[in-house]
Amino acid sequence: MSDITRADVCAAAIADAFAEDGEIFGSPMGMLPMLGVRLAKLTANPDLVISDGESLFLAGVPPLFAKGDVVEGWIPFRRVFDVVAYGKRHVMMGATQVDRHGNQNISAIGDFAQPKRQLLGSRGAPGNTVNNRTSYWVPRHSPRVFVESVDIVSGVGPNRAAQAGAGASKYNDIHRLVSNLGVFDMTGAGGTMRLRSVHPGVTVDEVIAATGFELDIPAEVPTSREPTFEELVIIREMLDPKGLRFREVPEPEQASS
Repeated sequence: MSDITRADVCAAAIADAFAEDGEIFGSPMGMLPMLGVRLAKLTANPDLVISDGESLFLAGVPPLFAKGDVVEGWIPFRRVFDVVAYGKRHVMMGATQVDRHGNQNISAIGDFAQPKRQLLGSRGAPGNTVNNRTSYWVPRHSPRVFVESVDIVSGVGPNRAAQAGAGASKYNDIHRLVSNLGVFDMTGAGGTMRLRSVHPGVTVDEVIAATGFELDIPAEVPTSREPTFEELVIIREMLDPKGLRFREVPEPEQASS
């Protein structure tokens, strides 16, 4: 199967972020995270627990935005907080801003007292980042998202969590950040963001130019892996036959047209 797309690569990268979690609640926020988590469930991590994103644990793995045919349990919104406090969860959230220390902002742009633009609000980001493993998905990598310092801290990065004490740092685990250009983690010098890989067709220089802070960059940066034939069949024929993933990650040629 040829013509592997950037969206396919991103789905595989997200699946890899959940591959070694074992029996844990995979909690994706957004279309590509949902695709990647369900891909992980059908391949590398069959023990992963998934939901319909509303109120049900699913035994089966339906296509994107389809109702599950096999229901395994009930997880209304208030019960999610019990899971968050218990810690057996890996959430992948979005990020309007993220900085080199792994702090995330989804609350507002500008000064807190009088922001230029109101966003979602911090919502569950503080609790997620101090209680369970957290990753981020950024569909449009740019210096406006990857900033030197976030305007408002919604999700807490490892350095800030350590400064706050053991109550914040004990379970703080910013695991991965996947963007449309590459994959990142927080294992750089001083607990800063490190470039793990660039997606096929992307150069390190392009990532640097699209990032508003100094990344930790290894001497050799590998290329993100392409999905296997099995994964491509699952993505294209089972999970996303309508091609909804391209709404978030269009091909570069499409994006420039």
